[in-house]
Amino acid sequence: MASIFPFTAIVGQDSMTMALILNAISPRIGGVLIRGERGTAKSTAARALAALLPDIEVFADSPYNDDPNRPETWSDWAKERSVQNRPTENRRIRFVDLPVSATEDRVVGTLDIEKAIKKGERHFEPGVLAAANRGLLYVDEVNLLDDHVVDLLLDSAAMGVNVVEREGISFSHPSRFIFVGTMNPEEGDLRPQLLDRFALCVDIQSISDAESRMKILERSLRFERSPQEFYEQWHPQEQTLSDKIVQARELLPKIIYTQRDIYTVAELMAEMKVDGHRGDIVILKTALAHAAFHNRKRVTLEDILTAAELALPHRLKRLPFQDTAAEFQELSERLQQIRQEAQDKVDQIAETTESPGTTTTQEKKTMVNQ
Repeated sequence: MASIFPFTAIVGQDSMTMALILNAISPRIGGVLIRGERGTAKSTAARALAALLPDIEVFADSPYNDDPNRPETWSDWAKERSVQNRPTENRRIRFVDLPVSATEDRVVGTLDIEKAIKKGERHFEPGVLAAANRGLLYVDEVNLLDDHVVDLLLDSAAMGVNVVEREGISFSHPSRFIFVGTMNPEEGDLRPQLLDRFALCVDIQSISDAESRMKILERSLRFERSPQEFYEQWHPQEQTLSDKIVQARELLPKIIYTQRDIYTVAELMAEMKVDGHRGDIVILKTALAHAAFHNRKRVTLEDILTAAELALPHRLKRLPFQDTAAEFQELSERLQQIRQEAQDKVDQIAETTESPGTTTTQEKKTMVNQ
């Protein structure tokens, strides 16, 4: 993709690129919101990630990017047709850019009620969610999008399916995508209810280091001068990262977590006075993806710390004049303390609770002590 700036050529903004990578490994994390001023590579990073990811196999004529190897996820379109010997093809992952003026029908698609009544045919006109299935859905200035539409997007990202019902007629199709929203806080914020539903959140700023700014300038000019040559220069790094994401996806279901890991997450969220339980779930899912990315077979404190730094910024209760950055400086030390406390607690929990990540109480104790 020579016309797309390479993902690995982006200078700095490590938190943003990591949040995007982790969602690429595990889209079920629930998306990422990137908040920052103009010109900080928000849209560049999102487009570059989509170009970086490997091709997907689909039915050649499917408008929903149905995966031939996963019948349980097929759309009604695929279920109603004979798929035996149906041709398949490899497609590039789609980057779907949703305009802020998008309506509900444009997003979810529409059913032709007239055709259903007159001819008894169920006809569905696919929307943005159909095009984005198994791809990346990008919303710039998501804070300016209608709240109801944002709700629809977040629901679909969480459920992995889009169901449209009109006058007793329904149609469903898979809706699994990497959801990336960006915004400039100077133009207004999202309602707290919507903000919390973004799994991860990254606040980015312009890079102040002169050397890094010089790299940005040089790479931008070289890319504009010859996109093809610039892409070829970065292709080895792009391929390496792409392969690493694929390997992490395969390893993800095998990652082990213990009762101590669960206690660490729960104690941290309780201490930070985070409302609800969505944050706890997000941190654990993100920690698993982070462990897979680093080719680890079990979750570590580093994985939990990274996940917490990405999942907490928009969930912390901020008081006037409170410096939340100072809180994050103490996060690592506090996690270590919680980890030590968990060593004593986990044996008690293990006696009455069976860990989802292991099979027996004895196995839990063994892993905790390792």
